Amino acid sequence: MSTTPSPQETHDDAPAAPRSAVDRFFKITERGSTIGAEVRGGLVTFFTMSYIIVLNPLILGTIPDSTGRYLGGGDAPNLAMIAAATALVAGVLSILMGVVANFPMALAAGLGLNAVVAYTVAQLPGMTWADAMGIVVLEGLVILVLVLTGFRGAVFRAVPRELKIAIGVGIGLFIALIGFVNAGFVRQGQGTPLELGSGGSLAGWPVAVFVVGLIAAIVLMVRKVRGGLLIAVIGTTVLALVVEAVANIGGAGEDNPGGWHQNVPAVPDSLVQLPDLSLIGQFSLLGAVGKIGVLAVVVLVFSILLADFFDTMGTMVAVGQEAKLLDEEGNPPRSQQILVVDSLGAVAGGMGSVSSNTAYVESTSGVADGARTGLASVVTGVAFLLATFLSPLVAMVPSEAAAPVLVVVGFLMVTQVADLDWKSPEVAIPAFLTLALMPFTYSISVGIGAGFIAFVVVKLALGKVRAIHPLMWVAALAFVVYFALGPIRDLLGV
Repeated sequence: MSTTPSPQETHDDAPAAPRSAVDRFFKITERGSTIGAEVRGGLVTFFTMSYIIVLNPLILGTIPDSTGRYLGGGDAPNLAMIAAATALVAGVLSILMGVVANFPMALAAGLGLNAVVAYTVAQLPGMTWADAMGIVVLEGLVILVLVLTGFRGAVFRAVPRELKIAIGVGIGLFIALIGFVNAGFVRQGQGTPLELGSGGSLAGWPVAVFVVGLIAAIVLMVRKVRGGLLIAVIGTTVLALVVEAVANIGGAGEDNPGGWHQNVPAVPDSLVQLPDLSLIGQFSLLGAVGKIGVLAVVVLVFSILLADFFDTMGTMVAVGQEAKLLDEEGNPPRSQQILVVDSLGAVAGGMGSVSSNTAYVESTSGVADGARTGLASVVTGVAFLLATFLSPLVAMVPSEAAAPVLVVVGFLMVTQVADLDWKSPEVAIPAFLTLALMPFTYSISVGIGAGFIAFVVVKLALGKVRAIHPLMWVAALAFVVYFALGPIRDLLGV
């Protein structure tokens, strides 16, 4: 957590005066932060989510569409092109979030959503990558309309406070699990869904590097060292570089289960590389209609939309809780602006041919290191823009170096569980399903949906129909449809 002194601590109970135009614009002093804390927090967020620059190309760029062409129109993968576009779109949107919404939350291509686009949408008969990205743009435009009409914000405000708390706790468990999995500390077991390391024990230098990084992050946090999480990421990366240089471990695979989980840390031959941005604009807005029909397009747009719609709701709550920016009803400041920028993320992601961009829960790592304003998002965005030229430098940071931060932040977010009334089944059952199913299903949306449906069911069972906001009815019914999308698609032949 940030150790930045509050205005009250530094000025004898009198609010500190803004020191510069930047301070006034982002309300840095007003929120008890400093420019240094915002820069550190923004960099921590970047390092914990920079894996998307490497991972998004591997998901979108290594599988051809139904016509046999790879993303970008070639006969072979072009991962560098996708990496550059991924970083560019993430950078622009994160800066926009900081300037327009003044909220410490960054955006990038959504994991899960990109897999749906690659393995489902682009594989439908006759579909091209341009057609698939057109569906992403359509989904973003629909969400933008829902925001501008006030519907999305109204749904967010209709969610009871206890469910918002449970959403934040569930995301804490979820990102902690992501950290453990990304480091190889937890893996799919033989006869069990998950197990410790490989065969029930920890083995391999990459896991050892993660453990050292986790211990360092914990020590720095409990010692209240400023910038401790950023120090942990950088220090663990240096350790990883040394280990790889000495042991020559290589990447993980069937023949090398003890290898680095995602990218292999190595000092690149060149730190600067000119980006290829020709992928931008390769989308067909209505091309899918002629390939699969209007009804199929509507079903696909709805399925992507619902995940996008509620994932951001959960991330907003999680970031706001960690930054202590939520009001008494659990709503963050400038929520309308946050939702507008997020909806533009889907549009921009589709237009940039890198899949829907959405708010990243890893933003909580920057908040845990002191970020409280949109300046941190601007710093993260600038780092992404620089990454379009410095992609070899970003590739030096292995997931084992970023994962410890996610685990520590997961702990910080789970502490909110004390604010729930666990002695009341009326509150506890929907909350439990929300926070349990997020990590168990590896999906924020599933946890939110289960909580919404359980909330309605419990209120009905108690005869408290009037306690159910009309928009909660709408959201719960929408999730019923969402959970049954598989059979619905089979029925419609989509």
